[in-house]
Parts: sequence; structure tokens; C-alpha cells
Amino acid sequence: MMSRFDPEPTLQDEAARAGWLYYVGGMTQDQIAAEMGVSRQRAQRLVSRAMADGLIQVRLNHRIGACMDLEAALRDRFGLTRCRVVPGLGAGADPVLAIGSAAAAELERFLRMPDPMVIGLGTGRALRGLVEGMNPIDAPQHRLVSLIGNIAPDGSASFFDVVMRIADKVRAPHYPMPVPVISPTVAERAAFHALGPVQRVLELARAADVIFVGVGQMSDDAPLQTDGFVSHAELAEMQAAGAAGEIAGWVFDSDGNYLDFGLNLRTGGVRVEPGLARPAIGIAAGATKVRAIRGALKSNIINGLVTDIPTAEAVLKLA
Repeated sequence: MMSRFDPEPTLQDEAARAGWLYYVGGMTQDQIAAEMGVSRQRAQRLVSRAMADGLIQVRLNHRIGACMDLEAALRDRFGLTRCRVVPGLGAGADPVLAIGSAAAAELERFLRMPDPMVIGLGTGRALRGLVEGMNPIDAPQHRLVSLIGNIAPDGSASFFDVVMRIADKVRAPHYPMPVPVISPTVAERAAFHALGPVQRVLELARAADVIFVGVGQMSDDAPLQTDGFVSHAELAEMQAAGAAGEIAGWVFDSDGNYLDFGLNLRTGGVRVEPGLARPAIGIAAGATKVRAIRGALKSNIINGLVTDIPTAEAVLKLA
């Protein structure tokens, strides 16, 4: 019985309770209504709100046969060390919603390892989806370091930087990269990199034991252009030179070769070098990213991949 000192439950409290009873307790909506003393219609709305507000996260633990076949095909074709393929959500859906939980599970696997590691992290929408799909873990033995600058063109913190968000969930020391994502000039980039604190973060990032990065496309909807880091003219110049994708702000062509001009001369942070012996896992899905993913896989910039079925099929056809 609620005492006069107990606060009245909020709508979110009720939604969380209804979601718990439905997804964890296995109750029907009629049973939830009876348990909570509400109508069946309200119970249904509360369960829906719990999912819509992100109070409940669903993670698929069974690996579907079609996914496993595609994982094997990608491993064989590109020599991958890790590969996770999940079902797509259908036309018009955001593919990040499909791969976020699988990517989170991959990162959590490393976070649960007892020996201390340095975990390097890129930025972007896919990495934000990874964060949202994570469960809280106590992992103070590890260190998290950003591979890319965290300062946007207007001087604000980059919206898609994830290292601090992950650190909040795992209670681990974290090291943001205190430089612009893209410096205005080559000289300014060099000045930032000459600073002692920046050099120490760069050294830590280069020594990362495992890397998680998004893979950006360089088509007309390139994230670098959409988010204001490059102009239309700069994007067109790189496209003319064969730009296909980017990882941590570094642009490469369809064969996975980094370009040696323009943006790549002003990019802050650390470039993920092809052929690393350490895990370098790309998190990406979507039709516009297929060419970029294929290039990163072909040159071994990434040696692991989390994606969905439609993207995996398209990458294999292109390869």
C-alpha cells in the first residue's frame, strides 16, 4: 500500500512497469491491466510507450541461418576475424536500428574481458546506435579513446561523438580527442597535433587493442557534408578523385586506398591503417554505404563487420 510519503508514479514509471511485466514477466495485456488496476487499452498504450521511449530494449540472441550463411561468406571473401549479420527492418526503415544491438553485444564482449585494454572509438550515427543498445557494465579496467576529433566547425562538441556516452555506461576512464574533426588548414592541424596533451591522446589511440568505427559514404548524402564538415565543392573534388567512403574522417576510394590530398591533409585524430593485426570492427548498414563498406573490407581497413542482411548481400554481389 502506498503511504502518503511515497511519490505518485509518473507516466514513465507506469510505462516501465508495464513493459517489464510484458517483455520480462511474460504477462498478457489483460494480466497487466489486472495487475496494475488499469483498463486493457491503457495497459496496451503503456507497453507501447515503454518501447517507444527506449525503456525496453530487445536483443535477438538466436542467430538465424541466413545470417550465419552471410557471415561465413563475408569471412571467407574478406578474411574477417569477426562478422555479425542481423535481419533487416525492411524498406524505409533506419538500418541503424537493426544493427545497434548486435554492435553493442560485440563491444560488450570486449568490455567483459578481465585484462585491461585500450578501446578506440570512431563517431557517427551507427556508433550512437551502438551506445543506445548497450547494457550498463562495470569495466573500469579498460580505457576508451576517441580516434577522431570532437570539435565541430562552430566550436561546439561534435554531436555524434560517443566516447563520453560509452564511458558513462561502463564507468571506464575515457580520452576524448581534443582537436577539430577537420581543421581549416594544414598548419592549424599541425599546431593542434604539436600540443603535449593531444600527443598523449594520439599515442593512446594508435595503441588501441580493438577499434570500433562507423563507415561513412561519400555520395551526395555523405555525412561529412551533411554535418557541415566539408563544402559541396570539397565533396565534389573528392568524388572526382574516386572517393567512396570514410572512416574516422579519413577518405578512401572504392579499393580502400586513402586519398593523399584535400580533406585527408586536415583531418584530426588517428587514421585506421589497413592490415592491422588487432580487431578493427566496422559498424554500418544501408544501400548508400555498400560501396564504402566494400572498399574498407577490400583493403582490410576493417577486419570485422556488423551489418544487416540486405547490406551483406549487396556487398557480396559488388565484390
